[in-house]
Amino acid sequence: ALCDLSNRNPNVLYELGLRQAYDKPVVLVQDEKTPRIFDVSGINTVQYSSERLFENVMEAREKITDALISTRDGKVNSIVKIVQAESASMKTVEVSQEDLSRASLLKTPQQVLAIFEQPQYTLDPEAVRSSLCLALDDVQDPGNLGTIIRLADWFGIEHIICSQNTVDVYNPKTIQATMGGIARVKVHYTSLPDFIRSLGDTPVFGTFLDGKNMYEQPLSANGLIVMGNEGNGIGKEVATLINRKLYIPNYPAGQETSESLNVAIATAVICAEFRRQAAWK
Repeated sequence: ALCDLSNRNPNVLYELGLRQAYDKPVVLVQDEKTPRIFDVSGINTVQYSSERLFENVMEAREKITDALISTRDGKVNSIVKIVQAESASMKTVEVSQEDLSRASLLKTPQQVLAIFEQPQYTLDPEAVRSSLCLALDDVQDPGNLGTIIRLADWFGIEHIICSQNTVDVYNPKTIQATMGGIARVKVHYTSLPDFIRSLGDTPVFGTFLDGKNMYEQPLSANGLIVMGNEGNGIGKEVATLINRKLYIPNYPAGQETSESLNVAIATAVICAEFRRQAAWK
């Protein structure tokens, strides 16, 4: 496969990671203006001119062709071989369409089902002190949880701390709604009040109708954002521990509108503002 690293597209890097994990042949290409991401002599890397003149294109084509042939013939090692690691293994089993339909909960299942081991993560309060994390207080809808995991993945939030009554992260509808985010976001279950108390003076944010307009408040790059239950919001015990109360204003102010936002939508709005402010600092 050819992986073009120009502009550092995260989807290309993700695909590259998968191919390397399974020791699949790959050739890296990138334009000369993009800083080199990998300095690994064992992988074919071809740079091409961003001007894309005829001579540049022809020269790059020859280099890429040579790199592909060399990689195909096994003359170039992969990262897995360079560090002498074992490549990831995957067992595949072919089944009939009938068996696939019985195994899947979807009316029209995809042609591939995968079985993965459920990871066990260690919850460390230091992660909240040094980065931005999410907390969910009794979120019940699996689709909402899955969407929030997907949002966390998009906004670079690595940890979600859930109350013990929050819907199971491995609910099939939750997994489907994450759109792959479940592979990168660590989801923990614990007593939220006890965990928040362990954070000391770390910023703990929550959305309330009597909170302060979040667009007028300085938002930190670290801390915990607590989102509440779909019908009841943030519980009383957890609410008493929140030291930064925010409000997502409707527009225009004072106009009669919906009673509240869906918890996943509210999470998207507030995470976007946190990241916007961090980008402008």
